Amino acid sequence: MECSVHFEKLCQFKPRRLLFVMGSVAIIILLFQSLMLPYRNALLSLSPDNKVIKLGKSIFSSGNSPPKTMNSGNFLLVDALNSTESSVILGVVKSSNDSNTMKETEYNEEAEDQDDDFVSEKDRDPDNAFELDEEIESENEILSEEFVNENSTPEDFKDVHIGSLVDRPTETKHNLSLEQIITPDSGFSFDKGQKADTSMTLENTRSKDAGTTFSLLALSPVASLTNMTCLRGSDAKCNESIILLTFNNNQLPIRKKVRSEMPPRSVTSIAEMNHLLLRSRASPRSLKPRWSSVRDKELLSAKLQIQNAPVVRNDRELYAPLFRNVSMFKRSYELMEHLLKVYVYREGGKPIFHQPILKGIYASEGWFMKLMEGNKQFSVKDPRKAHLFYMPFSTRMLEFTLYVRNSHNRTNLRQYLKSYAEMIAAKYPFWNRTGGTDHFLVGCHDWAPYETRHHMERCIKALCNADVTTGFKIGRDVSLPETYVRSAKNPQRDIGGKPVSERKILAFYAGNIHGYLRPILLKYWENRDPDMKILGPMPSGVASKMNYIQHMKSSKYCICPRGYEVNSPRVVEAIFYECVPVIISDNFVPPFFEVLDWEAFSVILPEKDIPNLKDILLSISHKKYLAMQLNVKKVQRHFLWHTKPLKYDLFYMTLHSIWFNRVFQLKLR
Repeated sequence: MECSVHFEKLCQFKPRRLLFVMGSVAIIILLFQSLMLPYRNALLSLSPDNKVIKLGKSIFSSGNSPPKTMNSGNFLLVDALNSTESSVILGVVKSSNDSNTMKETEYNEEAEDQDDDFVSEKDRDPDNAFELDEEIESENEILSEEFVNENSTPEDFKDVHIGSLVDRPTETKHNLSLEQIITPDSGFSFDKGQKADTSMTLENTRSKDAGTTFSLLALSPVASLTNMTCLRGSDAKCNESIILLTFNNNQLPIRKKVRSEMPPRSVTSIAEMNHLLLRSRASPRSLKPRWSSVRDKELLSAKLQIQNAPVVRNDRELYAPLFRNVSMFKRSYELMEHLLKVYVYREGGKPIFHQPILKGIYASEGWFMKLMEGNKQFSVKDPRKAHLFYMPFSTRMLEFTLYVRNSHNRTNLRQYLKSYAEMIAAKYPFWNRTGGTDHFLVGCHDWAPYETRHHMERCIKALCNADVTTGFKIGRDVSLPETYVRSAKNPQRDIGGKPVSERKILAFYAGNIHGYLRPILLKYWENRDPDMKILGPMPSGVASKMNYIQHMKSSKYCICPRGYEVNSPRVVEAIFYECVPVIISDNFVPPFFEVLDWEAFSVILPEKDIPNLKDILLSISHKKYLAMQLNVKKVQRHFLWHTKPLKYDLFYMTLHSIWFNRVFQLKLR
C-alpha cells in the first residue's frame, strides 16, 4: 500500500520535473562510478560471481593522462573525463536479437581482405613474392585479453539451430567454394601506414560468436558513434593498433595492445635442440598407462630393435649423410611398415573434419589427412588393434568455419577442439588409458599450437609452427614441413633447378615484409650488393611468379627468414628447386628433426647474424657447398607429396616421425 502511494505521487510530477529527477539520478550514478574506478580491483574481488567480459586495454588519447577503465558486469566502463568530450561509456553487450547480427552467408571476399588489416589482424601470403593462388587469410595474433569468459563450458558453444559442434557437420559461415577458401582474391593490400577503407558503421561491428552476439555501443547523452576508422602502425616493430572513433566530428583514438613483434628474449640454438632431443630419448616423459596393452609390448620390442639396429653401409635406397643415424632410421622404418596400425576417428563433420585442403600453404595437413584416411596398409577398423589414434581435423578449416573476423578471439576454436577431445574420451577408453599420449594430430595453420593447448597437450602434435617457445616438445612433437602446393593434381609441378655451374646468384630472397625480421634483412641487403638478390614484394602476375621460381632455380643459397611465425614454406621451396636453404628463424625446429641432419644440407643462422650474411656464405668453401647442394637434391624425395604415396616420401616421413617419437616415449621396464 505504501509503495502504491509513492507511485501515485511520482505520477503527479510534471514531465519536465520527472526528467530532471531521472537525469539527476543518472548523473549521480555516473559520478559515483567515476569516483570508484580507482578501487575497481577491490570492488570486483568482493563480487561473489566475478564473471566479466574483457575488452582489452583501451585508452582515450587526449594529451592528458590516460583514462581509467573498469569492467562491470557485461560492460567496460571508461572514465573519459580528461577528454575533450563528455564522459563516454563503451561496452560489449549480449544481444538476443539474431536479426541484428550481420548475415554470415552474405560474404564478400574483397571486404574480408580489407578487414584483415583492421586493428591487429595480419595477412599471411604463401611466403613468396607473388600473389596468385595464395592463402592470405591467416591472422597470427589476437588481443591479449579475450571476450569469452574463461569459465565457459562446451555447452556454451552449441548452436541452437545445429546442435552440438562435434555431433553434427558444421556449416561454413561464408558462402564460398572450397576453391575460394584456398585461393582467395589477394588483389587488395595495404601499404605501411595506409588507412583501412573508409568507415565502419555500428552494423559492421556486430558479429556472431558461437551463438553469442556482441555489439559495440556508444552510450552518452551528447556523443554518438558516427565513424570508425582503423590506422595501421607504420613501424614494423609497432605493438599497438589504433582505432579512431569519431564523436561529433572529433576523433578519439583508442590504442589496442597486441602481441609485440619483437625478437624472442631467449634463443634455443641448434646445439641446444640436439641436447634436448638426446635428453628426451634418455628420459622419456610419457605417462604410465592405466592398464597394460599388448600394443605397448609391441612398441617396446620395436624400441629395443631400433636401438640395436644392424649397421647399414652403402644402402641403395637411403643416402646416409642426410640422417642422424641411417641404421636406426632404416630399422625403424621397416618396423613401422611391418607393425604399425592406426585408428582414424570417424567422428566429426565436414568441413572441419574429413575435408582435406590439397592446395596452398596449408596443404601439408590436407595431404596427410587424405592419404591417411585412404590408406589400407596402416589403418584398422578395430581400435583395439591400433598403436596410434589419429584425429583428422583441419586447423585451416577450423579457422575458416568458426573464427569471427576481427573479433581478436580464438577461444571458441580451442573450445571446439576441447569438446571434441572430451567426446572422444567419453566414447572410447583409449584416450583415458594413456592420457592421450598415443593420439596424434596434424596441423599446419599458425594457430594450431594455441588451439590444441592444454586439452591436447599430451598428444603427439605434427605442426608446421614448430616453435620451442610456444610449447613445441622436441622428441615428442613432429615438425611438419610447410609445403606450398600450387597444383593439387600435380604437386611436383616445376620441380628441379639449374646445375651448379649456372647458379650465378649468391643468395636470393623476395617476399612480403611480414614480422620483425624481414625489414631488418632488407635494411642491410636490399639493393646493396649485386651478388645478393634481396628484394621486397615482387609484382603479382604469372610473369612475376615464373621470375620468382627462376630466381630460386638460379641461386646458390635461398634465404628463408621467418615471417610472423617461425615457419615458412620457403624452406621446402628451396629444396624443391635444389637451392641450399639458409634458415634464419630463432627457435624454429626444422622438419623431421629427430631423424634428419639439417646441417648436412642447409645453413642455419641466428637472426643476429643478418649483418654478416654475405661474409658467412662466402666463408663456406666451394667443396662444402657442392656437398650441401648434392644433399639437397638427395633429400628432395623426402619432401614431396604424391597422389599415391611412395616409399620414404613426405607422407611416409611424417607418419614415421610420429611413430618414431611414440616408440621412444615409452620407458623400457
